[in-house]
Amino acid sequence: MERPAWAPQGIDLTVPSVSRMYDYYLGGSHNFEVDREAGKRAIEAWPGLPKIIQANRAFMRRAIRYATGEGVTQFLDIGSGIPTFGNVHEVAQSADSSARVVYVDNDPVAVAHSRAVLEGNEGADVVSADFRSPQDILHSAEVERLLDFQRPVALLLVALLHFVEDKDDPWKTVREISDELAPGSLLVVSHSSADEGPMRNVGAGVRDVYRQTSSPLITRSRSEIKQFFEGFDIVEPGVVPLPRWRPEDMPETEDPLLLSGYAGVGRKAGSVG
Repeated sequence: MERPAWAPQGIDLTVPSVSRMYDYYLGGSHNFEVDREAGKRAIEAWPGLPKIIQANRAFMRRAIRYATGEGVTQFLDIGSGIPTFGNVHEVAQSADSSARVVYVDNDPVAVAHSRAVLEGNEGADVVSADFRSPQDILHSAEVERLLDFQRPVALLLVALLHFVEDKDDPWKTVREISDELAPGSLLVVSHSSADEGPMRNVGAGVRDVYRQTSSPLITRSRSEIKQFFEGFDIVEPGVVPLPRWRPEDMPETEDPLLLSGYAGVGRKAGSVG
């Protein structure tokens, strides 16, 4: 298999990556044939998948604008993937030029491409680390340089936690990271679910595709997803389907496809400063 010139050395081109599949769904170019084939199979099992990915990105942008409106200008985006148009640093720094962003991903392609995109941006950087090893993130040189944990931080876990299995106890890891955050910090989560919408019927086919990737897809119930917000006050309108979290305009009809995941934002309890 021919290796693209931009591909970092050491990448196994035979195993699809969820971050590169995500890039494929969004129309990006930093993916391999193995990712495109897996992505096509996932879309065959669930034709609305790209639309859900786009709704997820739209939620993320609304959450960032909410954070900056609340005076939170530090962002830690874990499982950030490959930067595409309208990513965290672009949205945050257009709202507040002093905003600081640290991306974290365990995919070498995502990290390498992030470094290229962020070159010359003093307020943003990327860490090569895994959510399941939180101390590697919290004590990284990039986090220590850019983020002040004495002030509120927005922790973004967007479309990440459904790739962490129960045996790895993602709730414990979220608590471990959250414990380091100042009061007033925000937790931003989106997560796939089969509670509502067509995921109930097509979920098995999609999960079969993701079993062949670097990270299997885990759907969880709304109540399980709400448990990630332990220690946080969930802001209105609560943990809701993606398009219902503070929409900029309400469509006259709602696509049932977009009920296949939940999104929410919580504020860490306690007084600030």
